[in-house]
Amino acid sequence: MHCELHHAHDAPRFYNCSKIKGTIEVFEPYVEGLEGLDENEFIVVLFHFHLSKGFTLKQTSPAGKRKGVFSLCSPMRPNPIGMSILRLKEVQPPLVFVEHVDMLDKTPILDIKPYKPLQESPSG
Repeated sequence: MHCELHHAHDAPRFYNCSKIKGTIEVFEPYVEGLEGLDENEFIVVLFHFHLSKGFTLKQTSPAGKRKGVFSLCSPMRPNPIGMSILRLKEVQPPLVFVEHVDMLDKTPILDIKPYKPLQESPSG
């Protein structure tokens, strides 16, 4: 991920409140996997919280309430995997241009998937 965010305290807490733009660079031999991605308005991006330093199972939410880590979007997780739903602006292999970024510059991307909430909804 390439974006303007370099420090954790600057990152938005949730992707849906971010206006930050970014670029995902896909390396060979995975570039051909981008074919057809541009048919989606949004994508799901799984990433590694590479700067996380351990975890705690109980944390304080942004609203000040104590909660379990699995009910929060905190980067301090037992398995430091994050997920964002990003607006897909353009695909120019090997680059993917996105909006609503909530991760830091140089965050390692683990996977990219299409976001299709109606087709993938368990209820519909």
